[in-house]
Amino acid sequence: MQRKHFLQWAGLTLGGAVVGVGLSACGGGDIAEEAIPMKSGTMLSEHEIEGLYFMREEEKLAHDVYVALFARWGSKVFNNIAQSERQHTEAVRLRILAHGLADPAANTPAGVFMNAELQALYNQLVAQGQGSLIDALKVGCLIEEKDIRDIEDQKSLVLNEPDILAVYDNLLCGSRNHLRAFNQQLVAQGGSYAAQVISQAEWNAIANSAQERCGG
Repeated sequence: MQRKHFLQWAGLTLGGAVVGVGLSACGGGDIAEEAIPMKSGTMLSEHEIEGLYFMREEEKLAHDVYVALFARWGSKVFNNIAQSERQHTEAVRLRILAHGLADPAANTPAGVFMNAELQALYNQLVAQGQGSLIDALKVGCLIEEKDIRDIEDQKSLVLNEPDILAVYDNLLCGSRNHLRAFNQQLVAQGGSYAAQVISQAEWNAIANSAQERCGG
């Protein structure tokens, strides 16, 4: 059984210890914050704390990338999903504060991240989406499938924290909806996408199913 201990922000290094690089994107339906129980002063494991910090910045990454791509191409799908991502990164922030931790993204502007891997990924994805609208929509698809994998990985590290699991489940639901939206727009532009992170079978099952109602 993994021992639990309370870590404060000053004693935790973001970057190296976090499980894999992934992205945020989480939401076709808005998270119902009132349905998520509030807990303060709870003892969390190191993995749980690192997961919250990582997901906070990963969700911010998705938001910031979509804002940049909306400015480049003007496609409403980026603006709509960016607004949803803002709510999702806020949901993770509230979990961080509820557990007595400091917010790693409290003082970082758009496009800036404490996690060096996420910083490099943000730079890469924004550049990757500059060539054409189809390229930009593929970036959205990649972000969403990475989110799905990363959130599932973080869920597996949560020992007994239903409030954190509730947020992660909502993020997963949102990421599936975002994947559907980006794929629909990509197909409408005459493009196609091959799964790079999750299996093609899982991608097809999500992309070809109906939008979900997320949160509460």
